[in-house]
Amino acid sequence: MIAAQTPILILLAPLFSGILITIFAQKSKNVAFFLLILGMVGSFSAACNVLLQVLQGSGPIHYRLGDWPPPFGIELVIDHLSGMVLFMVSGAALLTAIYSKHTVEVEIPDRIHHYYTLYTLLVSGLLGMVATGDVFNLYVLLEISALSSYALLARGRGLAYIATFKYIIIGTIGASFYLLGVGYLYIKTGTLNMADLSTMLATPEMHQSPSIKIGFIFIILGIWIKMAFFPLQGWLPNAYSCASTTTSCLIAPLMTKVSVYIMIRLMFSVFSADYIFKTLQWQQFMVWMACIAIVVGSVSALAQRNLKRMLCYIVVAEVGYMVGGVWLANSNGFSGAVYHIMSDVMMTLCLFMAVGAVIYKTGETSLEAMRGIFRRMPITAAAFLVGGFSIIGIPPTCGFFSKWYLITGAIETGQFHFVIALLFSSLINAILFFRIIEIGFFSPFDENGHGTHQVIVVNEAPAMMLVPMVISAASLIIIGLYTRFLMSNIVQWTIPVGL
Repeated sequence: MIAAQTPILILLAPLFSGILITIFAQKSKNVAFFLLILGMVGSFSAACNVLLQVLQGSGPIHYRLGDWPPPFGIELVIDHLSGMVLFMVSGAALLTAIYSKHTVEVEIPDRIHHYYTLYTLLVSGLLGMVATGDVFNLYVLLEISALSSYALLARGRGLAYIATFKYIIIGTIGASFYLLGVGYLYIKTGTLNMADLSTMLATPEMHQSPSIKIGFIFIILGIWIKMAFFPLQGWLPNAYSCASTTTSCLIAPLMTKVSVYIMIRLMFSVFSADYIFKTLQWQQFMVWMACIAIVVGSVSALAQRNLKRMLCYIVVAEVGYMVGGVWLANSNGFSGAVYHIMSDVMMTLCLFMAVGAVIYKTGETSLEAMRGIFRRMPITAAAFLVGGFSIIGIPPTCGFFSKWYLITGAIETGQFHFVIALLFSSLINAILFFRIIEIGFFSPFDENGHGTHQVIVVNEAPAMMLVPMVISAASLIIIGLYTRFLMSNIVQWTIPVGL
């Protein structure tokens, strides 16, 4: 009986955790933290269980809320792709929750229980977006996660309120576009269930319908805004760089990757590969846009002196990787995009955690905060190094293998400009991270800020910050070493028919 309810527990565990935090933890930050961890552990355990069920060959899991059959009832659908993303989202949320213990107490000392409640709502919304089989419920969950993220981002430093206000405006426009597109689909089909929509949209008449095309354009524009795909990325660097440490560690690795997942899910589970690549034929345009996104994101990152803004622009470039891979319209490109969702979650998480630890100890966000980092904070420096190597694409980290599949897919289709963009981005990332390594290892530093080579006492972040950071760094190597297993047991099962 409990096993049958596992899919819904992925969502309910953090949701009920937030309710309990609001009721019982108003005056105790320790109780709030305990309930947060309890909810995240419950969600991650349920996600692991469901992913194992899918890998064992039981096929997609369909869970009916209230036992109402679709298309009238709400349905959760978990297959290889959504099972993998649920595992990554819940795992990253758990690691960030552990990491948050000290940073939240320093940066947001008042009303910690409110912060943790918003944290659980955001995680519930993200998990629901991944698992839902209904396009309207996807909108509802999208707004739950968006509203939670607005509140979390507004609790940041400096110009966080202004950056969040701009994000609210742009995010609302994106959500409105998505909802308008869903309205077009509903008018033409009379259903909101993804499986039903896929069946009804498969006919030649629907493929040629202007209403369906307009609906798709509205939906994809809304998703592109949410994922900060060029040229709609302007809101992301300011919003994420002004956020508190825990908020940026949670949102930066997950929001864009879940948005890319939604794009993939709707493109191939609702509209089909035939409609996307044969009827619309946007491949060339989209791959060029992805190339521009990669170049703009990489060059912008190189120009930054603020560590968090630098990482934010790297996120913009990474979105270009995944979008370009999907629109290459072949199996290797798609496999690289899906694999990169998994690897980029951990790469971004590792880097933001490492930078967060530096900020926690120094109070600075500039590149100069990295002076002497290899002597002052060797564990943090090592984690940052692994994350940087993965972003560059150095084996055996997972970043190398995702780029390998993306480059292979681009060569197969003759999209050599995408290959050039990927190699250019890797070169820029190498320059960027080796510049930081030079500052951290060779630049003179002492505890008073003088330019002398004195003996420096190791002064690492607390253990509850280091452990999640080390786990995220180790996962980059583990994922890379088990690439063949992941490709054969998960990624190959996500490739749509027709690629």
